[in-house]
Amino acid sequence: MEPLELKKFFYEDRNKIFTNTELIKNPYQFCVQWSILVEEYILKILGGMKLTCAVASVGSFSRRELAPYSDIDLMFIFEKVKGNDDLIKECITKLWDAGIEVSHTVREFDDIEKFIKNDLETFTQFFDTRFLLGNEKIYNQWNKKILSSLNPTNKKRLLEEYIADIKKRYQKYGDSAKVLEPNVKYTAGGLRDVQVIQWMYCLKNETLLNVQDEVTQSETFFNLLRKNKLLIPRAVTRLYESFKIILNTRNLLHLLSEHKNDRLEFFMQEKIAITLGYTSENWQSYMRKYFEATNVVKRFCRTMRKRIEEEITPPVSDYLTIQLDDDFVIRDGNVSLAREINLDMSTILRAFYYRGLHSARFEENLRTQIIEKVFDLEENQIYDHKSSVFFREILKLPRNVGTILTLMNELGVLGAFLPEFKEMIGFFQPGVYHCYTADEHTIIAISNVEKLSEETSLLGKLFQGLKNRDLLYLALLFHDIAKPISVSGHEIIGAEIANTIMSRLGYSREEIEMVQFLVRYHLTIEQVAFRRNLNDPSTLDNFAQIFPTSEHLDLLYLVTYADLSAVSPVVWTQWKSDLLNELYHKTKTMLDERITAQELLSQNLQEILKNSVAYWEENVKEHIDSIDDIGYLQNFTAEEINQHIEEIEKGSNVAVFFKENESFTNITIITRDSDALLSKLCGALAINDLNIHDAKIYTRKDGIVIDNFNVTDFRTSSLVEKERYDKIKNDIELAINNELQIIKEFNNIKSKWWRIENKLFKRKGKVKIVFEKHDLYTIIDVYSPDRLGLLYHITKKLNELGLSIYFAKISTKADDIIDAFYILNKKKKKISSNQYELISHELTQTIEELLKV
Repeated sequence: MEPLELKKFFYEDRNKIFTNTELIKNPYQFCVQWSILVEEYILKILGGMKLTCAVASVGSFSRRELAPYSDIDLMFIFEKVKGNDDLIKECITKLWDAGIEVSHTVREFDDIEKFIKNDLETFTQFFDTRFLLGNEKIYNQWNKKILSSLNPTNKKRLLEEYIADIKKRYQKYGDSAKVLEPNVKYTAGGLRDVQVIQWMYCLKNETLLNVQDEVTQSETFFNLLRKNKLLIPRAVTRLYESFKIILNTRNLLHLLSEHKNDRLEFFMQEKIAITLGYTSENWQSYMRKYFEATNVVKRFCRTMRKRIEEEITPPVSDYLTIQLDDDFVIRDGNVSLAREINLDMSTILRAFYYRGLHSARFEENLRTQIIEKVFDLEENQIYDHKSSVFFREILKLPRNVGTILTLMNELGVLGAFLPEFKEMIGFFQPGVYHCYTADEHTIIAISNVEKLSEETSLLGKLFQGLKNRDLLYLALLFHDIAKPISVSGHEIIGAEIANTIMSRLGYSREEIEMVQFLVRYHLTIEQVAFRRNLNDPSTLDNFAQIFPTSEHLDLLYLVTYADLSAVSPVVWTQWKSDLLNELYHKTKTMLDERITAQELLSQNLQEILKNSVAYWEENVKEHIDSIDDIGYLQNFTAEEINQHIEEIEKGSNVAVFFKENESFTNITIITRDSDALLSKLCGALAINDLNIHDAKIYTRKDGIVIDNFNVTDFRTSSLVEKERYDKIKNDIELAINNELQIIKEFNNIKSKWWRIENKLFKRKGKVKIVFEKHDLYTIIDVYSPDRLGLLYHITKKLNELGLSIYFAKISTKADDIIDAFYILNKKKKKISSNQYELISHELTQTIEELLKV
């Protein structure tokens, strides 16, 4: 049969498998059928050739776990390769001509000794093969040589390298099984976790799993685990079902993407869920099952890895055993059972307490018994609320609290002990601002705040000075506990849940009220710091009033830090740290000195003026008095303020200054106020491929405006190249003088960057407009998914509605934005509530039209 004809038949047969909805439902059989189809066509194409080598499948192809668009890997095995280049080239050409796009390696017997010493990845391929065609004798000799090379020294070293490789992979792709956009293959709990344990099993037992049965290699391995009693039957069943879910996810990810793709991004999660029969309203339930599966797989990987570690480590003398109590001992850093007992929740929590107190690990037999006992308790719905003593002691540990709670969550103990917490396990956070499920985020927050014990920062000193850290940990444990009930208002519901749980655990009324306060207000510091004017007396007075004591402020500051730092690695920025620090210090002073915000701001102003002689020059004093915003003095140095005055006194129509700081390029623009000025400036920045992260507006009484923006390059999210400054400055001047066709230029950049924009800003999300009353202004908060030029469109619409912006705070969270605008109408009056509906409708419509593009 000619190659083109073979190619046609191959694609037809492949399409039958890829569109077989019944087959797709069984990922094990799907992978087997797809792998066998490829094998059959390779045999058809190469079967008539005289091969002096063995041709073997490699990797997922050899395991018969081939995903739809995974690499089809082949290995040509020779005793000696020399002189066979033409043969290999002919084989590969025939395969590609027939539509089988293979990757290949060529090996000879000497490679075994060569790679066993210095290339773990390559050596893994050597025993992860399946014979296809050619010289089977060579293939058998190859396998015999591989196994004979596994002397005790090589075996131990390779096993240690696999263990180290797991840790490296977790560092790169995520060591949590509950990362919201995981790599289904490499993130903790992914397919690779099971595969690497298979390789370690083969090494340790000097065996291969390349049976020719029409099943996946993982199924063969699971049967061996059951047969050899390495896991109890129900544990094997859990592993089988969990691996099935992840394997199915990868298959569907490939099929829906129509290419090799292992990154499970949000938009693909919804597509896969709907394909599996979930609705667009409850598709996140599918991800909850996915995370349950990855947790089981990660737990299995850890259990087997630790078991192998213990087996290759020399035994410890019984003289080094420490008796903890009648039930537990520590041997070689492992908490173990001293005798056979029937575990209950109280005993399990005692074991965790000992583990944390002694910075120990669990011996694998104890770990396995805990896992199985938790399943028994869950199945029988046994909740032992009398076992709270050791849980409370765990929270009072001087160290390792985060580590212990992490493990308790991983082994299912936390959900079994606190039924209210169970609903958070695997709960899918509603925004891409978050990187983890709700339970994982909670535990990471506790771990992060505990790390402050080693820091010399203000937060570190506050944490180190706490008398009752357990109350802080409880507040963090409960701060999102009501999200599965309702994301909106979860802080209010969460405070009531905290009351119920703590009462059950035996805490005092005073302790409960403190934790309730922290849960109730855990969003407040962030909301005020990132969305309000911190030099506004009304804002500061209202904020300070919520704190009964200065201690409440200290604890809430720590809760806010922990919460934000656990959202994603990129959320806790220096800019946000500075804002929170500023709000904390101002409020702390007000509470400690019992002064009003106006008194505080007046003191701060006098302090700044007193410390700089430059501010007492007459023209400088007049300039500062005309702005009447202490934020201006805090944002600019004396030298920069003198530059501003110089440009204003020169009568410059427009002055533009650039400055680099740690994360942003800072752009300051001085000009006379005019109609839609802020909108024009935002447009000029947007058409220069700049992403605006925050904006500050300072207006003099004579109408001179000093606008300040922190920006980054849209494509790279890095500082703006200095070579672009002149072009940016010129476009700003043209925009102010109404000589720039912003809409035309904006459409040009949309067509230029649409691919990158679609990649960066994937979130659909909802638009929300919220109004808040203020003594002097109307505050409008705009919540929306981000888009390039969004701020330009919002400010343009506000101007069209006859509204003037006096202060703006721009807060970008990943691909979400929350923009706050302090506005008045053209008569410099607050907006009537009668206009709220119109403004909300117009802004929503404007943003939604932009999101559709």
